Parts: sequence; C-alpha cells; structure tokens
Amino acid sequence: MSGSSPAARLQQLFEGRRLTPTQRRIAHSMVRRAGDVPFLSSVELAELAGVSQPSVTRFAVALGFDGYPALRKHLREVAPAEPVSAAGGGGGAGNGNDVHNEYQQAVLGEIENLRHLAELLADPGPVERAGRLLAASRPLLVLGLRAASSQARGFGYFAAKVHPDVRVLDEGGSMLRDRIDAARRAGASALICFALPRHPKEVVDALAYAQEQGMTVVSVADSAFAPVAKHSDLLIPAAVGTGLAFDTACAPMLLGRVLLEAMCDDLPDAQAWLEEFDARAARGLFVE
Repeated sequence: MSGSSPAARLQQLFEGRRLTPTQRRIAHSMVRRAGDVPFLSSVELAELAGVSQPSVTRFAVALGFDGYPALRKHLREVAPAEPVSAAGGGGGAGNGNDVHNEYQQAVLGEIENLRHLAELLADPGPVERAGRLLAASRPLLVLGLRAASSQARGFGYFAAKVHPDVRVLDEGGSMLRDRIDAARRAGASALICFALPRHPKEVVDALAYAQEQGMTVVSVADSAFAPVAKHSDLLIPAAVGTGLAFDTACAPMLLGRVLLEAMCDDLPDAQAWLEEFDARAARGLFVE
C-alpha cells in the first residue's frame, strides 16, 4: 500500500466494512481530508464530519481499534502525510491566514472533491472498462432516483446522441422491475447507476434484481462503501459536497461526462453521429 495515495489507503481501510450511515459520513469526511486526518483529534474529526465525538470513538471501534487514538496511530503509520492547513480549504486556495465564509468553503470543498477525482483517474483502467461495458449494451439502462435523478437524466441526454438505445430509469415504483425486464429481453447487458445520498432502498433492490437477471452493474456513487457497492460489478466513487444545506454533486457529474467520453471511444459511429447532430443544429436548432 506504500505506493498508493493517502486517500486510497483510507479507502482500503474501509472496504468490506458494514458501516452505519453516521460511520459512512465519518469515513467520507476522512477520505476528503486524507492528508489532515492523521493529525486530527477525535473532537476535530467529529466537527469535520458533523457528528458527535462519541460517534467517532464508536467508528474507530467498528474498524477494529481500541479507540480513536489507536486508529490515529495506525493512520500515521500507514498514511504519513504533511498536515494541510484547514484555513486553506484543502490546499492551493489561499494562505494559512485566509478566512472563508460558508459559501466559499462549499466551493473549496468541491474543488477538493475534484482533486480526489483527478487522483483516482490517474489509473484510467476502471473508466475504460466501464466505457466498454456501456458501449456494448443494447439497450443501455441508466438508473438514478431522487437526488441522483438529475445525474441520470443528464447522462442519458448526452448518451442518446451517440448510443442507439438509451433508457433512463429516473422514477421508482412498481414498474421499475418491469422496465428492467423489458430492457433485458431487448438485449441489455449493462446498467449504469448514479447513487447519491440519501440512498433510496429502491435503488439497492433494483441493482440486486438487475444482477439476478444477468446484467453487469456500473455505479457512480459518493463513496466506495456506499450501500450500492454490494450490488455493483464496478463502482467508481466521486464524493459529494456537504458544506451546504443540500449536497452538491460536481464530482459525480464530471465523472459521468468522463464515462461518456470513455463510452464514445468504444462506439465506432459516435463521431459520425455527433457531426450529424451538429449539421442539424446549424439549421436553426439553437439560438446563437
């Protein structure tokens, strides 16, 4: 593990753990601030994650440590890093004397999420594999409910410009399985899911059902230990921002566009389709 980043080493520590929603929030916060975590007290980590200090202690015990001091000692040994100035918003946005208001902090938090995503994409293998799976599926199912419905619709809108048959599942209910069945009978081999907190039980159930029907599930989720992980053949994490009353999802949206790019690379007619669309658009489809 010595050659991997602090964030990656933290992810490995959490993989395979059955964490409560509060514990997932702590883990998510630790990954976002991987360089700082080995230097934080339990109180500071609790404030960072927006939970109580006893929750941090219980989290450390759930990971198999005697308490938080033992977890922090372990982190200093396996993920040594220089602490990043908290006032600087994760580095690069200002000097240690900067003071940011809550709106700026939200933006800086998203910038940090994008940095983590860029670090993850240093290994393009998972994205390239996902692109091949999505390009080969006819039809292609795109699933996203509640908070993730806009991510699914956005992905589906652009995917339909290069893929011959895209079906967006952005509403739950009793018809969800029927639509998965119909797509499977039509030849669908893959489903891409956008899963953001809070995670609807319907999404987890739908992914389990899709796998039962022999479909390969690719998931974009807010963390590698999101509830959908159990029923994903390939999960690529992209953190959400939690600095405002409602979560922000810049990194998941960008990851969706990256996956579209990878899918285009495996669709031989993609460029021709895009040029055809541009030709139609030039005839007055858009206001210049």
